[in-house]
Amino acid sequence: MAKAPVLTPRADDFPRWYQDLITKAELADNGPVRGNMVIRPYGYGLWERMQAEMDARIKETGTQNAYFPLLIPESYLAREADHVEGFAPELAVVTHGGGKELEEPAVVRPTSEMIVNEYFSKWVQSHRDLPLLINQWANVVRWELRPRLFLRTSEFLWQEGHTAHATYEEARAFAARIHRRVYEDFMLNVLAMDVVPGRKTVRERFAGAVNTLTLEGMMGDGKALQMATSHELGQNFAKAFNTRYLSKEGRQELVWQTSWGSTTRMIGALVMMHGDDDGLRVPPRLAQIQAVVLAIKGDEAVLAKVRELGDRLKAAGVRVHVDDRTDTPFGRRAVDWELKGVPVRIEIGPRDLGNGTAMLARRIPGGKEPVALDALAGLLPGILEEDQATLLRQSRERRESRTTEVSTFEEAVEAATAGGWARIPWAALGEEGESRLADHAVTVRCLVAEDGSVPDADDAPGNVAVVARAY
Repeated sequence: MAKAPVLTPRADDFPRWYQDLITKAELADNGPVRGNMVIRPYGYGLWERMQAEMDARIKETGTQNAYFPLLIPESYLAREADHVEGFAPELAVVTHGGGKELEEPAVVRPTSEMIVNEYFSKWVQSHRDLPLLINQWANVVRWELRPRLFLRTSEFLWQEGHTAHATYEEARAFAARIHRRVYEDFMLNVLAMDVVPGRKTVRERFAGAVNTLTLEGMMGDGKALQMATSHELGQNFAKAFNTRYLSKEGRQELVWQTSWGSTTRMIGALVMMHGDDDGLRVPPRLAQIQAVVLAIKGDEAVLAKVRELGDRLKAAGVRVHVDDRTDTPFGRRAVDWELKGVPVRIEIGPRDLGNGTAMLARRIPGGKEPVALDALAGLLPGILEEDQATLLRQSRERRESRTTEVSTFEEAVEAATAGGWARIPWAALGEEGESRLADHAVTVRCLVAEDGSVPDADDAPGNVAVVARAY
C-alpha cells in the first residue's frame, strides 16, 4: 500500500491542506473561545522576524512606537459616523467590571483611530508639534463569524500607525511612503511575495478614510489576499475630535491624518503563497532558522562535528539550529523540518564524516547533494540568497500566468471564478459592475494605472480594476 501523505494535497482540498499545515508545522492552534487562536513558538518566531523587519522600516520614516489602551469608551467610537458604522458588526463590548455594571460600556479595541485622536487633540497645539508620527504593536478584537487561523480570527496581532500633518499634501505623501517603502519593500525583499500595489475603490475603502492604498497578493489557489493597507484619513477624525494646531500664520487649522496597518494575516499568506504539498517554504531572509544541522546517528564524532559546524555557520552569519536529538528517528526529524520550511538541512552521519562531506538538502528548489564540510560556511550565504530570489520569481510567475486581460463584465467573472485574476478597464466595469460582482463572490481588489503604478484618483483616465475572489 502507498504511504498516506503527511498533508492533504493542495489540488485535492486547498483549505484542508492549509489547516493541516498550520497544525503539523506547529504554527497555531484554535483557542478556547471560538474564533481565537494560540500562536505556537514556531509561528510566533515568524511574527517576531516580521516585527523586527517592519519595525526597522517604520522607524526609518521617523515614526516612534507608543501604546494605547485596549478598552475604549463607547462614546469615542460614535464620534465618527462612517467609522462606527463600518465596525459596528464586529465590536466586542464590555458592560461589567469589578462585579458592577460600568457607567459607560467600553469597546474592546477594533482599531485605535478613536483613542489615538483623543490624545492627538491634547498633544498637538502648534505647527511645531507636527508631524506627529506614532505606531503601536498591539492586539485587536473584531468578532469574526467565519474564523480561519491567521486569516480571520476574532483577536489578532498587528501594528497600526497613526499620524497627523499640517497639510493634505504631507499626509498624502506619508501614506504613500508607508505603502511603498515599508510594506511593499518588506513584502518583496523579505517575504519574497509578489504583490500588486493599488488603490481601493470607494466600496472597499477603510471606514472613515478618503483613500485607501493596498497591497494584494495571489495565493496558491489563485485567490487574492489583502496584505497591508495605508489610509489617507483627510480631516474626518480631526473634525470629530477637534484636533487643531496654530499655524505659522497664527490661524487655528485642522490637522490632516493617516493610519496604516499590517497583521498576523501575513503568516497565513506565507503558508498559502509559498507552501507546497510537503509543507512550508520559508524565505531565507525571514526564517528564524535558515539552516538546521542534523546528526543522523548518535556517534560521538558525528555529534562533535555537527556542533562544531553549527558554530562555524553562526560565525558566518547564518541563523542555524543544531538538531542532535538522536533519540528521535532521523526520518521523523527530517520530515518535521521539511514541514516547517527551514530553507536548508545539513545532514551528517558516520559515512559522511568519513568522506569529509555532508548531505545538503534545499527546501525551496528541492533536491539533495553532497557538499564538502569545509565548503559549507562559504557556500550557504549565496545559496540562501539564490533561494530567496527563487520564491519571489515563482510568486510573480504564478500571478502573471493566472491573470487575464478582459474587456467585459462576463469575462472578468469567468476569469475570477476559474481560479485566477482579471484586469478590466474601470471605465468598462464601474461602480454598477462592481456591485454586480458581489453576486459571484468576486470583488475589485484594487485600481491600478495602465502602467501598473498607483492611480492619483478613483476616476483617473486609464484606471484598470484588478478583479478576483479573495480571502
